[in-house]
Amino acid sequence: MHHAGGDLRDQLAHVGCSVVTAGLVVGSGGNLSARTPGGDTCWITASGTWLDRLTPDSFAEIRLDGEGAAGHRPPSPRAAVSGPSPSSEYLLHVATYRVRPDVNAIVHLHPQTLLLLDALAEQIRLLTTDHVFYLRRVVSTPFAPPGSATVAERAAEAAADGTNCVILGRHGCSVLAPTVELAHKRALYLEEAARLTYRALALGRGVPETPSELLDWVGGATST
Repeated sequence: MHHAGGDLRDQLAHVGCSVVTAGLVVGSGGNLSARTPGGDTCWITASGTWLDRLTPDSFAEIRLDGEGAAGHRPPSPRAAVSGPSPSSEYLLHVATYRVRPDVNAIVHLHPQTLLLLDALAEQIRLLTTDHVFYLRRVVSTPFAPPGSATVAERAAEAAADGTNCVILGRHGCSVLAPTVELAHKRALYLEEAARLTYRALALGRGVPETPSELLDWVGGATST
């Protein structure tokens, strides 16, 4: 199936339906956003939306500049440019866009296998060429209350060095990319890596580190 094109909201709606079908989301457990490259606003899913039921009316447009560059007070959700009230996690998206001008899409989900491994303090292993190529590395952050400025700051700090897959302790993940399609791919591969890691642990097998040859191979490649 080809990825949806056109309007960013249509692309995000495609992602929402896909991640629910793939079992990465239960209920309204996550939120999605995207912006045009260099844009000072983004579309973000509205508060309480079910990700497999998204329509163009399911998104709020919010400013990314407003009062504050990174480190200053973020805009109020009431200051949305248009649409319904944005997701309570809007701070997470705003903070990350501010420190990563190369990022134009953020997929924030609550995948069950990833969260189980996080609760057990087990590191997700990158086991395949796809995992290493698309994910590169996965960084974990301590728990902070969902929707808080603290969780937004920690996610942005973890992503500031170019990391595209951030685990938010006991909460979920934040997956970043320059396009909606690539963010979608990374979210799927991240949970696949978590599921394979879990299966290895369930079999009582140690999960090996990623071979150095694989890291060397992917070092100069560009994710697509």
